[in-house]
Amino acid sequence: MPNTSQLYQFDGLADRSNWVRMRTLALLRWMAITGQLVAIFVAWRFFQIAINPTLCLSIVSLSVLANVISSIRYPQNRRLSEAEALAALLFDSCQLAALLYITGGLNNPFALLLLAPATIAATALEDRSTAIVGALTIVFVTVLAVFHVPLSYLDGRLIEVPELFGFGFWLAIVIGVIFLALYARRVSGEIHAMSDALLATQMALARQQKLTDLSGVVAAAAHELGTPLATIKLAAAELSDELSDQPDLRQDADLIVNQADRCRDILRSMGHAGKDDTHMRSAPFGSVVQEAAEPHLHRKSTLHFALPTELIAEQPLLPRRPEIIHGLRNLVQNAVDFSHEHVWIDLDWTDTTITLRITDDGPGFPAGIIGRIGDPFMRQHRAVTPSIDESRPHYEGMGLGLFIAKTLLERTGAQLHFGNALDPFLADDERPERCGAVVEVTWPRTALEVREADLRGQNPVIRA
Repeated sequence: MPNTSQLYQFDGLADRSNWVRMRTLALLRWMAITGQLVAIFVAWRFFQIAINPTLCLSIVSLSVLANVISSIRYPQNRRLSEAEALAALLFDSCQLAALLYITGGLNNPFALLLLAPATIAATALEDRSTAIVGALTIVFVTVLAVFHVPLSYLDGRLIEVPELFGFGFWLAIVIGVIFLALYARRVSGEIHAMSDALLATQMALARQQKLTDLSGVVAAAAHELGTPLATIKLAAAELSDELSDQPDLRQDADLIVNQADRCRDILRSMGHAGKDDTHMRSAPFGSVVQEAAEPHLHRKSTLHFALPTELIAEQPLLPRRPEIIHGLRNLVQNAVDFSHEHVWIDLDWTDTTITLRITDDGPGFPAGIIGRIGDPFMRQHRAVTPSIDESRPHYEGMGLGLFIAKTLLERTGAQLHFGNALDPFLADDERPERCGAVVEVTWPRTALEVREADLRGQNPVIRA
């Protein structure tokens, strides 16, 4: 089975183009225009501040004109490219800076709104574009702190803040630009990484479900076609005996017998691949684990399965759910990828729990990331780069397989624990055989185990 990170390639973290719709920026711009007009009117009419309404309205009209042109030229549901979104945010920053220049600079409390374009850029644009918008914002804030048209009342009194407060306001905006940009960048990146990884999980689960459904169809077909093929073979064999004096016709009858045998062998293999009806719904614990590990049995490492000898006959029955099989398969795959020669799969159960432990002889998990194992798109999750598997020459660990495994298994009620099997400070000659990573999966037995009564079903209730 191919690696999950190969099957599902998502570029959400690396490629942020086409994230922003024209309608979103247009709506934000209309809101800004409304706020600017209200602020200008209130300041001029109620607070008697001496501003130039004509000049202010001219600058605001630039935003109105930009929205009108964009609505005429482009459909509202159009998604902007990286360059278009950057140009739109730079325009908004310049328009706001120009308006602040003629209305007191940083003495205007609305100067704080310069943070908005930088924050939007951090959530929707690439690192380079975000840096451009952030740097331009800091330049505008610095220029406005020194150069601006002073505010005054209609009676000529100047409106100024103390120099210390002005410097503090400038510093607060600069820090706010940097902090909000970094924070918004980090949060949006995690959100989109989680979204992409969850989509990959759903695709993996759907694929496994289709395989499970297909195996049921194959098993049913093998069962239903067995009887007609046996009848065909019997009739052809009788014809062959009766046509002993006609070599040509007997040869044709023998051919029918041979082809019927061939069909029988094919159907037997199909029936084995599809499992029987009881296996379709549930199977012993060991059988489910072996089914999950089957694609990796003949790869570079040897898989060792260990069950409690005294309890083999008392294995709990597990449902053959796609979540369980695909999740365990990804864990086994990860262990094989990073092992040297051996992978141990230990099965255990008590009256209350069912436990699976996977150990390898590889380098183990780096101590610094054990707490983050299971996060999507971790670029490196082992201490040493794995040896290249000839059957998978293009494998690159992204942590997506572990994320999918953890997500799927937790949906079944499991708890996963990651760790290492040995002390990292031991010398090479002191390393035990099981020296690599350890993954332990534990289920509550009552939540997962299939009872015999469930397999037989319940009698229907007969009402008089």
